[in-house]
Amino acid sequence: MKIIIHGGFFSESSTSLETKVAKQNALLRIVKDAYDYLKTHSAVETVVYAVSLLEDDALFNAGIGSQIQSDGKIRMSASLMDGSSQKFSGVINIEEVKNPIQVALELMKVDDRVLGGNGATNFARQHGFGQFSTEIPQRRAEYEAKLAATGTGTVGCVALDADGKLAAATSTGGKGFEIPGRISDSATVAGNYVNEFCGVSLTGVGEDIVSNATASKIVTRVTDGFSLDKAFEKTFSELKPYDGFAGAISIDKDGNMFHQDSHPSMVFASFDGVNEEVFG
Repeated sequence: MKIIIHGGFFSESSTSLETKVAKQNALLRIVKDAYDYLKTHSAVETVVYAVSLLEDDALFNAGIGSQIQSDGKIRMSASLMDGSSQKFSGVINIEEVKNPIQVALELMKVDDRVLGGNGATNFARQHGFGQFSTEIPQRRAEYEAKLAATGTGTVGCVALDADGKLAAATSTGGKGFEIPGRISDSATVAGNYVNEFCGVSLTGVGEDIVSNATASKIVTRVTDGFSLDKAFEKTFSELKPYDGFAGAISIDKDGNMFHQDSHPSMVFASFDGVNEEVFG
């Protein structure tokens, strides 16, 4: 059993040592909590659990603490994928729910598994997800003063459970000040992808990640026989021609974990029951 999570790239925290340390401590706490959960739950259940904890922490740009778009509203996206069934579900630009990743989990039960905008929000209400404002004073102050962060905040998790099954989940509060309706990578297979061989979750500039189809490329290459590090090396090299901004975490079927970013500052943590790692 292994688990790895990320908390996006540093933005406002890059100039605050206190915030940086707080994020590192939060990630280490969450990854260990999620590992304990993994002992008695599936990979799918665990990645939802871990990402929910990240969404509930205002230090990260997902769920509570999400960025505010150019029209003053918060719209969030999240996705979930089961490596065994190959089912993918997600919500795009959902509004006023506490945990978008849990709505993605609910969508696993229906045929129309990716919903956007009002459709996603209405689905959430119909399935017991109450209205909840994820805005925090810091985000409102940034919005009013036009001091948004760099737009590279997202959270994610990849888990390998006791049965050798993989799952991946990713959630984002957006880049801040974007045009309403903008779609990032987080609820697409470019930003969140897994099969029986490998799982990947991305953070960074959504447009760059979509252009590179990053997560699906890495997983496909591992499936075709690349080692995890070589799959990352090849895929990240394809970001370089346009200076693509991305970071990724991954676990393969053999329990190998790997992470890489194109502009070092991604924050992540991993745990396998004995060894812990936190970076950023």
